[in-house]
Amino acid sequence: MKAAVIVFPGSNCDRDAQTTMQHNGANVTMVWHADKTLPKVDLVVVPGGFSYGDYLRSGAMAAHSPILREVKAHAEKGGRVLGICNGFQILTESGLLPGVLLRNRRLKFLCKPVWLKVENSSTAFTKQYAKGQVVNFPVAHHDGNYFADDETLKRLEGEGRVMFRYCDAKGDVRDDEEANPNGSLRSIAGIANEKKNVLGLMPHPERHAEPLTGGTDGIAMFAGLMQ
Repeated sequence: MKAAVIVFPGSNCDRDAQTTMQHNGANVTMVWHADKTLPKVDLVVVPGGFSYGDYLRSGAMAAHSPILREVKAHAEKGGRVLGICNGFQILTESGLLPGVLLRNRRLKFLCKPVWLKVENSSTAFTKQYAKGQVVNFPVAHHDGNYFADDETLKRLEGEGRVMFRYCDAKGDVRDDEEANPNGSLRSIAGIANEKKNVLGLMPHPERHAEPLTGGTDGIAMFAGLMQ
């Protein structure tokens, strides 16, 4: 498996993604955002952080970086793309995924472990999880409140493109601060594109990929992608 991690000014989870994938057997190349060519890879990871200091809107400037044209072309050919946290914001701003990430419901930065319910286990990203499984990943964001219009939400639900929802430890999905801390519509934490080869999610699976970091629920995502 060959993978690329895109590095922007302000990325702070690029090395986490690189290390996690290398531990799962991937050959990883770090690609600077201003590069105009993307190496031949199976997977592109758009990592978390604060690209361009979240100037204007989170991900808005990064979405126009030269390398994003290559990332879009990679996705259009069926290549896999994983956007985590700021990466999810960049994917929505670039049009690779629908919707937008707004300020959290309390307008405060959130940094804590959260519970997620796996809604679709039939994709390359989620095939090592079971549908309905409850997993624990950390979040670290100020703009993680997923919003889309009713038509888009209906389409995401109907096409099985909601991959993860926020929930409580028992797997109950509720729109309160305990189960849905940032206020995302329908408790959406992660979505896929129509082909399901592009996934964006706000929580960080790469930060729960070894015991020393406090959890291992993220390993399955990367292990599945490496197959």
